[in-house]
Parts: sequence; C-alpha cells; structure tokens
Amino acid sequence: MARFLIRRSILGLFVIWLVTLLVFIMFYMGSGPQDVARRLAGKQADPQTIAMVMHRLHLDEPSYKQYGRFLWSLLHGNLGFDFYHGQPVTTVLKEAFPITLSLALGAAVIWVVIGVLSGVLSAVRRGSIADRVVTVLALIFYSMPVFVLGLLLLFVFFYELSIHGLHFLPGQGYTYFTASPLQWFKGLILPWIALALISAATYTRLTRGSMLEVMGEDYIRTARSKGLVERRVIYRHALRSALTPVVSQFGIDVGTLLGGAILTEYTFGMPGLGWTAVHAIEEGDLPVIVGIVIVATAAVVIANILVDIGYAVLDPRVRLH
Repeated sequence: MARFLIRRSILGLFVIWLVTLLVFIMFYMGSGPQDVARRLAGKQADPQTIAMVMHRLHLDEPSYKQYGRFLWSLLHGNLGFDFYHGQPVTTVLKEAFPITLSLALGAAVIWVVIGVLSGVLSAVRRGSIADRVVTVLALIFYSMPVFVLGLLLLFVFFYELSIHGLHFLPGQGYTYFTASPLQWFKGLILPWIALALISAATYTRLTRGSMLEVMGEDYIRTARSKGLVERRVIYRHALRSALTPVVSQFGIDVGTLLGGAILTEYTFGMPGLGWTAVHAIEEGDLPVIVGIVIVATAAVVIANILVDIGYAVLDPRVRLH
C-alpha cells in the first residue's frame, strides 16, 4: 500500500507540474513583457499598474527564470496576486472554496445514497414496476439541466411558500457555517437537492448495470448454494464488487465539482469557485483564473488517488502493487 501511494503521489505531482507548465506557456508567455503584464493586471489597468506588475514579476527576465519563480511561489502556497482587486489570489480562493466544498460534499452524500439504493432496487427487481419507475425517473433527471431543476425548486419551495407566508428556505446566497450553522444548512438544502437528483440518475444506471453483471458471477451462485440469506448475498457480496465503477465515477464527479459547480452556483447565487471563475473570465482577471485551474487540477488528482485506494477496499480481487 505504501509503495502504491508513493508511486501514485509522484504521478499526481507530475500531472500537476505539467498543468503548471501548460498554464505558464498559455498565459505568461506573450509577445513581450508589457503584453504579459497588461494581461495579468486586467482589462482596466492603468500604465502605473502595468509597470508595477512588470517589476514585481520580473517579466523582463528570460522565460525559464520566470517559470522558476512561478513554480517556487506555488510550492510555497503563493498562487499569485489579484491586481484587479488588490489582494492575494489565496484570499479570493479561501472565500470561495468553502462554498464549493459545502455544496459538493453535501450533494455527493445525497446522490450516492439515492443512486446506489435505487440502482440496487432496480437490479434486484428487474422487470418489475419498481424497476420501470426507477428507470424512468433516472432518465428524466439525467436529461434535465441543473439550472432548470434549480429554478423549479426555487419556484416551488421558495417563491410559492414565501407568498403564503412561509419563509423556511432562503432563495439565493450563502451563509458561512461560522456565522450561522442553521442558516448555512437551510441555504444549502435546495442546491444539494438540485445537484444530487441529477447526479443520482447516473449512479442509478451505473449501479443497476454493474449489479446485474455481478449477480451472474460464480461466487454469487456459490454464496446462494451455501444457504446465505438473500439480503446478505446482495449487500455483502454482490454490491461490494458492483460499487467499483460507482467509486470511479464518484471520484471524477467530486474532483470536478471541487473545481467549481458553475451552473448550480450561478442558479442559487453562491459565490463559490465556479462563480468566481466566470467573473474572473469576464473581468480578464488572469491570476484568479490560473489559481482556480491549479486548485481544480489538485482536487482531481487527489480524488483519483482516493478512488484507486477505494478499489482495493471494496473488491478483494483488486490488489495495490
């Protein structure tokens, strides 16, 4: 296990380094130092700010020295300076990341529970009414954009309830957990449901297909022939092996969401990483864009390492070497 973690960590660091190199080539290597400084300073930067950026980032030096400084700063947790708003990029991300983290992890718990349980039900009762209902609902939510479902939830559970004097759920915005845990929870209920129902449809289909395949394996027939209770056969033996593709998809989805759930954050007015990235693109705020790209890359790499570990935990046939 230790050797596997070391090897996967080295590979993950290589991927992150490769992304930093590509980011540097794309955004930091322009036609000249002044052009690069103008892009880093933002669209509305004045000549004094551009000159300050050139001096501060040593843009008149050779490219390899600039990249060395850029990489050295990243290794020390310095993602650069947001010249557009006059604050470090880490400050911007520290404000946005808890919002995306709360949204992603809360929704992930809900969609895994709903998706796996409905998938198992559909597979065990294949061809029944329950199977057809689950399949139709999964298809409906799978085909529905998150902003459409989000607006429907806001209309029913915020607007309609509000005009009848019931103000239980807030409409849009985000309350930090440290400010009010109860308001934090209330404000995330609708975003969690919107994101979870759409994502759960994928996990329902994955679990159902994987369960049907596993249920025909020899070791399942052997377990039944030994007289084991059907529930134990399904949940202890079949489901454990069937979760392998689910874990793989889960790692990809959570890693991607940690890089920013753009549509969900915009629909519910939550200034997370996705919302911040869109505004940074609109404003030409290049340092923030670079910081979010690097954070999203690290999230995906870490998620994939955890997925590989999960394989061995769920399926004894998988070994980590």
